[in-house]
Amino acid sequence: MGSFSREQRTEPEPKVVKTDAEWREQLSPQEYQVLRQAGTERPFTGEYTDSRTVGVYRCRACGAELFRSETKFESHCGWPSFFTPLAGDTVIERVDNSLGMRRVEVLCAACHSHLGHVFEGEGYGTPTDLRYCINSISLTLSPDSEATS
Repeated sequence: MGSFSREQRTEPEPKVVKTDAEWREQLSPQEYQVLRQAGTERPFTGEYTDSRTVGVYRCRACGAELFRSETKFESHCGWPSFFTPLAGDTVIERVDNSLGMRRVEVLCAACHSHLGHVFEGEGYGTPTDLRYCINSISLTLSPDSEATS
């Protein structure tokens, strides 16, 4: 199940398309910097870093469902970590060679907003041996108690 096998696939077109001005109007300056300009929030500052609330994590830009709390784990890296996204093509993984290293960027498949990066082979003992390192500011959490059927 190597997440990196999808690198060569053509990215699907986003389902949610907005102009830069529309994104700037919708998002706070900090959200815009991370979600639309591939920024990174400071480690250990995000609201979901230590959250144990049961529910679904959604893209803050478009509301698409991305991760379940059951796949979140303690990595102590300073950002929320998940071992897998929801089933289906909820995220896009794109090779990122910036900063003089090879990383794999994680984007929301619905709106192509930047979420974070995925790393493999770090030995966390999760079912997938993957760590989706996601910015809290890229997410909103819908607790199960608020979920509708």
